[in-house]
Amino acid sequence: MRVAILPPGHGAAIPSSTRTGDALTPLLHHQLLQEGQIYCHGELLHQIQMAKLYQDDKQFVDMSLVTSPDEVLQSFNELAAAHNHSIPRGQLQEFVQRHFQPVGQELDPWVPEDWKDSPQFLQKISDAKLRAWAEQLHQIWKRLGKKMKPEILSYPERFSLIYSEHPFIVPGGRFVEFYYWDSYWVMEGLLLSEMVSTVKGMLQNFLDLVETYGHIPNGGRVYYLQRSQPPLLTLMMDLYVTHTQNVSFLQESIGTLASELDFWTVNRTVIVNSGGRSYNLNRYYVPYGGPRPESYSKDADLANTVPEGDRENLWTELKAGAESGWDFSSRWLVGGPNPDLLSSIRTSKIVPVDLNAFLCQAEGLMSKFYSRLGNDTEATKYRNLQSQRLAAMEAVLWDEQKGAWFDYDLEKREKNLEFYPSNLTPLWAGCFSDPSVIDKALKYLEDNQILTYQYGIPTSLRNTGQQWDSPNAWAPLQDLVIRGLAKSDSPRTREVAFQLAQNWIRTNFKVYSQTSAMYEKYDISNGGHPGGGGEYEVQEGFGWTNGLALMLLDRYGDQLTSGTQMASLGPHCLVAALLTSFLLH
Repeated sequence: MRVAILPPGHGAAIPSSTRTGDALTPLLHHQLLQEGQIYCHGELLHQIQMAKLYQDDKQFVDMSLVTSPDEVLQSFNELAAAHNHSIPRGQLQEFVQRHFQPVGQELDPWVPEDWKDSPQFLQKISDAKLRAWAEQLHQIWKRLGKKMKPEILSYPERFSLIYSEHPFIVPGGRFVEFYYWDSYWVMEGLLLSEMVSTVKGMLQNFLDLVETYGHIPNGGRVYYLQRSQPPLLTLMMDLYVTHTQNVSFLQESIGTLASELDFWTVNRTVIVNSGGRSYNLNRYYVPYGGPRPESYSKDADLANTVPEGDRENLWTELKAGAESGWDFSSRWLVGGPNPDLLSSIRTSKIVPVDLNAFLCQAEGLMSKFYSRLGNDTEATKYRNLQSQRLAAMEAVLWDEQKGAWFDYDLEKREKNLEFYPSNLTPLWAGCFSDPSVIDKALKYLEDNQILTYQYGIPTSLRNTGQQWDSPNAWAPLQDLVIRGLAKSDSPRTREVAFQLAQNWIRTNFKVYSQTSAMYEKYDISNGGHPGGGGEYEVQEGFGWTNGLALMLLDRYGDQLTSGTQMASLGPHCLVAALLTSFLLH
């Protein structure tokens, strides 16, 4: 296979700090320039972050300014000149205390107006302990609600937070702003909690971001503007419209949905030649150097382990890894000099299965939307785009012998045959033409002994110390496999989907029973515990974990139990599991 890389597109001349769309007003451009020199790049950011005043670099870039950026920069430049640009740590601490507000000042707690006791789905849960737990998960939305203070609209240049008109639900812990792909599973849970207006407000916030910046950033901070996250906006709209039948909202938003997909087409497309044909596929790619502001000192320290000429490239690959949502994983290290070291990261050299499945799904939904709105021309356009992507995924990513899709290495011109739950994303996304692939996927899971894991599906089979690797398991990846298998016509395959749901619910329930908390990830190596690894401590909350738990409790509420017996689904257990299911029914 030969590979061609399309150029990153136009509009790339916004300062090295911020990658945005093409329609910035002069006022917004000036604001971003001002903020960028504090929150995104420059000497002030470098000196403060490299002094390591805080255990977590994110703490500093989440602080708001007491006065204007120009005044703060002038004061800093005077301080730097007085100390020959080597400011003592104590002086830096005093400077931050004088010019910055403590973290968390810009958001108010918000109890959603549409929150109510006892949503109907609770009645579907047969197990009394699980029902009581689901009620507590429903309560957590009130703790995760945030509303922006009016001064963010009045003085946006003083905040790293991007203004959003409507209140929203955050993941939790250190993540006090919204995040793009997290919000899909949050919205699934919110709709089960019958919080329709909260979901519409969050959707509108995302649509406004596309209108302003040309894409949805990784999260709701200016320092995230260089990159996006897995593109699920179209799916969020489908979720909302299916629930509400609000076609007028779809009509108002359809052009913005198209603009978001255009961002991925213009900026993230690669051409892969296979079997004499050229195929367009997508990758994660952030062509901007410099350390990530929220992990600045870690990125700078990591860069010291590679030759100086390789540092900017390392930083672009780290940002692409963050754009993938899998920050970080051996998935992006395989094929590098040392696949156990983060300095080997090469995200942009990989064509990911999940990204292309998400876009394939979005193209299908756009065709459906346009048909519903009576625009046959655009409906046909997106139907053709989806057909082209299906053909590309089958030619480049699908492996008939193994019964799964695999990430494609652009440099090595080969598939990465390692196990990741994302290899089965096309099932979840409905991006396959042959229904028999679902049952082939079950065999793929058996062949990799994934069904022997009793507490959840592992993120990979490598333990690198990165958080998107073994022994961690993550809610969205459980969903990709469970709902993918549940589409099968085979009772056996659907039963495995249920057992995987049972395992995950029991892990969540057990840890909640011990800690009274839900977590962003779980360590499934030894009975199920809060996860670990990566760049920060495991976080409580937690938006997408709660959302998926509610989804599984809704889907399988009449079957799930809170008991401690975990289901290991090795080949010998499958027949027994199936027989038990038939006897129960």
